[in-house]
Amino acid sequence: MKIRYLGHSCFVLTESTGTTIVTDPFGAIGYPMPPVKADAVTISHGHYDHNNVGAVSGRERAPVVFREEGTYEIGGVDITAIRSYHDSEHGERRGENLIFKFRMDGLEICHLGDLGEDCSSALIETLLPVHVLLIPVGGNYTIDAQQAKEYVDRIMPAIVIPMHYKTKGLNVDVDKVDGFADLFDTEEVEELGACELELFRDDISEESTKVIIMEREK
Repeated sequence: MKIRYLGHSCFVLTESTGTTIVTDPFGAIGYPMPPVKADAVTISHGHYDHNNVGAVSGRERAPVVFREEGTYEIGGVDITAIRSYHDSEHGERRGENLIFKFRMDGLEICHLGDLGEDCSSALIETLLPVHVLLIPVGGNYTIDAQQAKEYVDRIMPAIVIPMHYKTKGLNVDVDKVDGFADLFDTEEVEELGACELELFRDDISEESTKVIIMEREK
């Protein structure tokens, strides 16, 4: 499968069969949303920097939009949307958030959306297993670096890809990725220097976790 990072919390996930899913397409955040086509779009919540469905074109027909809790299937990809909270007060401040899990080419990919709630055993058990974790680390509107590290330590994915952090041009008030990366040993962190990553089931190690910092597509 391939993971392409468009910026903020938006990824293009493509299975080897060609089935393509876009997560949390963004609106006016300081840089433009790249043109993209997909079979489906997942929306973690209704804020402008995560719900720009109109920016995504269909491949053969209009993309299916998933924005509610439930279990789905499209083009051979299993999708599970799990309800969570956008803050640590059971949604009192920012409402609810959907976590999406995808099974693609034998891998379990988890996109945490704008997760803001504290790490709990109940939520972790719902999410497992996870091979690739897409996690917000910028704080303010989501969990911060320290909270994100706790999620990583509890979930123990093979690969962690941080998102929702300050990058050049972004006008959302969040922290840079450095505070998160610094919580790991140097050999555990890779700055990819590219916006696309291809993964195979054989790449997944059950013995270690690697943080991969991707460049957003420009």
